[in-house]
Amino acid sequence: MKKKVIVGLSGGVDSSVAAYLLIQQGYEVEGLFMRNWDSSANNDILGNQEIDNEVCPQEQDYLDALEVAKKLGIKLNRIDFVQEYWEYVFEYFIKEYKKGRTPNPDILCNKYIKFDKFLNHAVNELKADYIAMGHYAGVRLNEKTNQYEMIRAVDSNKDQTYFLCQLTQAQLSKTLFSLQRLEKSEIRKIAAEQGLITADKKDSTGICFIGEREFTKFLQNYISNQPGDIVDIKTNKVVGKHIGAMYYTIGQRKGLNLGGMKEPYYVAEKDIDKKIIYVCPASDESYLLSTSAIVDEINWTIDLTKYIDNLNEFVCTAKFRYKQPDVKVKLTKIEDNKYKVNYDAVVKAVTPGQEAVFYLNDICLGGGIIDIVE
Repeated sequence: MKKKVIVGLSGGVDSSVAAYLLIQQGYEVEGLFMRNWDSSANNDILGNQEIDNEVCPQEQDYLDALEVAKKLGIKLNRIDFVQEYWEYVFEYFIKEYKKGRTPNPDILCNKYIKFDKFLNHAVNELKADYIAMGHYAGVRLNEKTNQYEMIRAVDSNKDQTYFLCQLTQAQLSKTLFSLQRLEKSEIRKIAAEQGLITADKKDSTGICFIGEREFTKFLQNYISNQPGDIVDIKTNKVVGKHIGAMYYTIGQRKGLNLGGMKEPYYVAEKDIDKKIIYVCPASDESYLLSTSAIVDEINWTIDLTKYIDNLNEFVCTAKFRYKQPDVKVKLTKIEDNKYKVNYDAVVKAVTPGQEAVFYLNDICLGGGIIDIVE
């Protein structure tokens, strides 16, 4: 019997081609479209340029997914995870911003929605053997260690293992990544050759499942303005005003509205309690640089004991934000799933609340929350 795969058809080109390739590989394939955000119910008004559209982008995505499913000759299921997305992803997202930290909703969405709620529905309700998404990543079973290893995509510019760092062995064992060996250009070519409506469709951007928003205005739907001073960290002089320190992130340059300055300024630090944003000039980035951080709540995608001799102290590489080049690091254990991470070279704008993701060559070991930057 054919193994059954439920593909998360999003209405984009990547998931469309993922489904096509799995059909070619001999799997029984069905699609499942997720609706995870309701602008009306979630008070998504400020910063939402799409609020008055006759057909919202999410519904257009569904219509595109439906066309792809028809073209491929597969069934398209549909499910709402609006409440689950709010509870497991968005509430945490807002709570972290209120603390002045910068969370990553894509990582949370993968952890709690795509590879948890979606996976459980696919296996338990739709009787799937596997699930698949349009992610640029790979998974392989290492027979020596008996571990499912999540590996980087061939297209380094599109590799998404950073966003998948919270996956577990159980989730990886049920997941197929069919795009791992393909470049983006090859994927668009396949879509065009198969006459898929998504072949030239623009890649989605913005917040996972929410879309493009004027970000500061969007946050004001959920976090009230708390105006304060913008202070030059070198001179301690007030150089401007802001409407809420929690709306800005470390390393941010745009949106500070510091007119008349001789050079651009970057956000260097934030004091949420005192409502102060500290900025530094572009000519002196020393305030943005760090050499170590404390990383907490680390999820390891594999059993590290089968790959690393001494878990109290070991060397690997890390990314502190998506698309950042790998940095050689030394991890020193503080307690279970909490490590001090020393970098081999200084790194710019390592930001509390974001994810540090660790690699051993092409294997994504896992990742955790940047708690303190030193």
